[in-house]
Amino acid sequence: MSEYLSLLVELIAEAHDKILTLNDSYEWMLSDKQLHFVVMGLIGMAILLLVYPLFQILRNHLIVAAWIYTFTVMVVLTFAIEIGQKITGTGRMEFDDIVSGLAGFMAMFLVFSVIRGVFLLIRWLIRGGPRS
Repeated sequence: MSEYLSLLVELIAEAHDKILTLNDSYEWMLSDKQLHFVVMGLIGMAILLLVYPLFQILRNHLIVAAWIYTFTVMVVLTFAIEIGQKITGTGRMEFDDIVSGLAGFMAMFLVFSVIRGVFLLIRWLIRGGPRS
């Protein structure tokens, strides 16, 4: 886990250095806060422009959109818990813990999906099945 975080931190540091170098080469240098404002704003908008068409497609499939949102929150939460354990010393930070936690969510969502599917099938049959 530490190796993955180290690699991620290195990649972010390299990107940060390149942005700072680019910023320093202009007369109108931005402050650190202004750079964060611009860069994170651009990253957020790029993500939004990629995700929005997907959610437009999924607007009639609310459960899929909800799953995507929930899975994203779960990824952030599992990473936060592991990083918190490393910082506080209350446990070991392990990538396998993140994978196990996400696998638990996936397994429970699968069970939920099967139960929901059976319920929807029964409701569909009670209402008369296919209409011809």
